[in-house]
Amino acid sequence: MDGDRARVLAELDADIRSCTRCGLAAGRRRAVPGEGSPTSAVIFVGEAPGGAEDRLGRPFVGPAGQLLNELLTTIGLRRAEVYITNVVKCRPPGNRDPLLAEIEACQDYLLAQVATIMPRVICPLGRFALATMLSDTLSISRVHGTSYRREGMLYMPLYHPAAALHNEQIREPLFEDFAKLGRLLSERAVAG
Repeated sequence: MDGDRARVLAELDADIRSCTRCGLAAGRRRAVPGEGSPTSAVIFVGEAPGGAEDRLGRPFVGPAGQLLNELLTTIGLRRAEVYITNVVKCRPPGNRDPLLAEIEACQDYLLAQVATIMPRVICPLGRFALATMLSDTLSISRVHGTSYRREGMLYMPLYHPAAALHNEQIREPLFEDFAKLGRLLSERAVAG
């Protein structure tokens, strides 16, 4: 079963790396499919790759990724034990918000990643992933750290680590929310 998940994710990665469904493909250095454990209990979903990610073809490898790694450590997880991806798999020019057509072009990939991994919790990181995955009427400042069940999946929206790098007031709530996530994952592991 684990091998099947890894195989499916590898096939998805190859499809994403060769994707030309939208205009972002023309300006990218590398597509950024996602990475991590095919059996992860949690998937973190960011907005889109940034400059470092575009260069390396890996998600969350810049300063926001360093903070994400630190946050994972606080709840006893390593990066290799979780799955990290983005709503959009290629960097938008100038780090602008992805356009609806770009989101739609990547949507099947994200849904396939979630369906393959079957995590216990999905964590949209920041307002953009929250709007894409749950609802564009929710405000990340109001719902961060709160659990939501939708279509059989459990979601816990969190502030994006990049937001905490730009706004010190977000840093403490982000660490508190990760502590909640750690407790939630522990409870769900016991409950099965």
